[in-house]
Amino acid sequence: MMATQQLFRWFPILATLNGYDRDTLIRDLLAAAIVTVLLIPQSLAYALLAGLPAEVGLYASMVPLIVYGVFGTSNTLSVGPVAVVSLMSAAALGEVTASGTVGYLSAAAALALLSGVILAVLGALRLGMLANFLSHPVISGFITASALLIALSQFRHLLGVPANGDTAPELMASLWENINAVNNLALITGLGVVLFLYWARAYAAKLLKALGLSSSTADLLSKAAPVLGVLATIALSFWMDFETQQVALVGLIPAGLPSLTMPIISLPLLEALLVPALMIAIIGYVESVSVAKTLAAKRRQRIDTNQELVALGMANVGAGFSGGFPVSGGFSRSVVNDAAGAQTQFASIFTAVGIALAALFLTPFLYYLPKTTLAATIIVAVLSLVDFSILRKTWRFAKADFIAVTLTIAVTLLFGVEHGVACGVGTSLLLFIYRASNPHIAEVGLVEGTEHFRNIHRHKVKTIPEILTFRVDGRLIFSNIGVLEERIYTGLATNSQVKHVILMCSAVNEIDWSALEVLESINANLLDRDIQLHMSEVKGPVMDSLEKSSFLQKLSGGVFLSQYQAFSAVRIS
Repeated sequence: MMATQQLFRWFPILATLNGYDRDTLIRDLLAAAIVTVLLIPQSLAYALLAGLPAEVGLYASMVPLIVYGVFGTSNTLSVGPVAVVSLMSAAALGEVTASGTVGYLSAAAALALLSGVILAVLGALRLGMLANFLSHPVISGFITASALLIALSQFRHLLGVPANGDTAPELMASLWENINAVNNLALITGLGVVLFLYWARAYAAKLLKALGLSSSTADLLSKAAPVLGVLATIALSFWMDFETQQVALVGLIPAGLPSLTMPIISLPLLEALLVPALMIAIIGYVESVSVAKTLAAKRRQRIDTNQELVALGMANVGAGFSGGFPVSGGFSRSVVNDAAGAQTQFASIFTAVGIALAALFLTPFLYYLPKTTLAATIIVAVLSLVDFSILRKTWRFAKADFIAVTLTIAVTLLFGVEHGVACGVGTSLLLFIYRASNPHIAEVGLVEGTEHFRNIHRHKVKTIPEILTFRVDGRLIFSNIGVLEERIYTGLATNSQVKHVILMCSAVNEIDWSALEVLESINANLLDRDIQLHMSEVKGPVMDSLEKSSFLQKLSGGVFLSQYQAFSAVRIS
């Protein structure tokens, strides 16, 4: 029984086989067919965004989907190339391959493999909680800035001009230098697709409902608008012979399936890719698990975050072995997968089969696909990720978060995604350290007529000059005990009548050794001044720790069950 549970934990798809019937199969097949249609243009577009040949996007949408289907705990998450991870991959690969010592395709596969190994190891060690150390506002700021960079990078295809750069200033300067070389046909085609996609988002579902389709079917078909844009521009490109008019086309895409090979990773390549792989792994995981949790909540299902690390890691390992590049859970296609009625992880496996069939038989039809169409598709997709409201929200709620978000956005735009990720991780850690080092400490007094104690600056309370009481809202550890010490001595400096200091510990969950040593020092110092130190409402685990030391024997005052008992006892004395 135990072995079976372990098997089901590592391979969740086995659990879905119980009760897997014909109706579930039909629903999974239908969802897979719809997602396949959506995923083909997305895969091509994001491969080009990563600086890779279009077919690599198809390769990255086969094996990873199958592998995630086997290991993943989400029934609806669809894994494959995504915008932000593709941009991060392009930045990393551009630096690594600049010297010419390693090929771009080989480096891309190696990057996917390294990202996958990092994620799988973290999952095996049950370290899914590490993602919680990344501030969500900071991640939102990074994604917003990355989306703007992606949109800027695609303007060269939209305008039909050569341009390059990894930062917003570089991209804008490069576009401006080539503004006189704009290809009007590429621009009109791309803008037409942009306008159509925005129109489809706003009105397609309403139109389809007016034609008699059900609400769910209309919403689902409206999300397939990018496919219609691709088909229409392929036909237009063939009819008007875009190739002779200098409109860049996707061109020849080799038909066939990826070959399974081990990426060649040398020590210099490993050193160069390790940090980018770690960053891509973290951002990809956070984005993926956020989507998975959101969709699971709708269905009242549970996501195992540690197993998701393993699943996404193995999916990236699969991408590395099949000539792909780093992948993650995609929001748009996962939403479509959910709306299309996917019931189990088999929908992902069926989608991979659909992509494989497309790679075998449909690639000749993609020859005439204009790159401006894919650029328009990317621009519309990523601009939906831009969320400047986070600046207003954090400004109102927490100035520290506002500074962190603003800094992350600015660094990403001005210095590129790698610096942006480093800034995001750094500011998240600094925020964590700042908050851990600055717990809320309130001087409290008695609310008359009750046994409750509240902040003297927020409530009308009763205080006694001889009693000084502080409530600490957080752990007492090495990084913040000095703040409490300073508050106590400041309070004593402004009130010479104090005879008792009470620490209200109702919100203290931990006292570490460094904090204990400082408390012993405070106790001794107060005793020299003929002032007693007391503690109230000490939690069980904290009391257990204190009893293992000699602190309670040295404590000049007492330990009380409630703050009211402590206040009453020392007031009488």
